[in-house]
Amino acid sequence: MLLWINGPFGGGKTQTAFELHRRLPGSVVCDPEEVGFGLHRVIPRELRPDFQELTAWRQGVVETLDLVLRKHDGPVIAPMTVVEPAYFAETVGRLREMGHDVRHFALMARPETVVRRLREREWAGLRPERWAVAQVDRCLDALAAPEFAEHIHTDEIAVREVADRIAAASGLTLTPNTDGPLRTQLRRARVAIRHIRF
Repeated sequence: MLLWINGPFGGGKTQTAFELHRRLPGSVVCDPEEVGFGLHRVIPRELRPDFQELTAWRQGVVETLDLVLRKHDGPVIAPMTVVEPAYFAETVGRLREMGHDVRHFALMARPETVVRRLREREWAGLRPERWAVAQVDRCLDALAAPEFAEHIHTDEIAVREVADRIAAASGLTLTPNTDGPLRTQLRRARVAIRHIRF
């Protein structure tokens, strides 16, 4: 089974993915963004488009996830924002056509909630989020379309509850969450630090 976690930038996809991974034995996280970063590394900076515009990215994501889904004995988790319907069809849709059990979830929130979360990531000046903030309305508007369901509204619920809902909707059983508030904060900070893009 593939759990594709969609949502706007700053919507909580990565935190949710690693919460699921932590509590879902045998799972792996395969981040399609890494395929895009690899493509960007071989393209001169001044020629780099949004990597989702590259056919190579869309094909590469499908080939990579197809390989992992065929060879790995456990759930695969892919946190990735995809809001262009054609690109969604070429990735999520293509994997479904290939016979994979793909469960797609779009994490939704009010624009002000997403902007607040993005601003919180700018601590110490390590990650300016101006571009991501400018994309909030576009992403939320696109993801509201029926083809991007199932929608989970995250304004008032914690990451662990988002993970619980995804697991329940997918028929998966998570291990109990036994972490207290401090341990939860430390773990979330670790995930955030590992995913800082300089």
